[in-house]
Amino acid sequence: MTDDIQREVTDLEGRSTTAARIFDLRRIIGGLFVVYGIIVTITGITDSQAEIDKAQGININLWTGIGMLLLGVFFLAWLWLRPTPPPVPPAEETDD
Repeated sequence: MTDDIQREVTDLEGRSTTAARIFDLRRIIGGLFVVYGIIVTITGITDSQAEIDKAQGININLWTGIGMLLLGVFFLAWLWLRPTPPPVPPAEETDD
């Protein structure tokens, strides 16, 4: 009976660790910045000269898209280089 409970607790701890890694904010923020950065960069590449002139000659969509891409890649690299550590298991109590 206690072996079954211990096995179930261990299984739940493993699932909790996996869920913590999947829903890490760096992954979500980095992914969104990369996706939006690609969209804005493509928009900046395809901008007409009239649209660039509206921004005083600066292709703001292109530069903003590149910045968003760099920020997204930074977040994803940070996640890859410093992954979320697994939670520390609680110290087991011993009855003496």
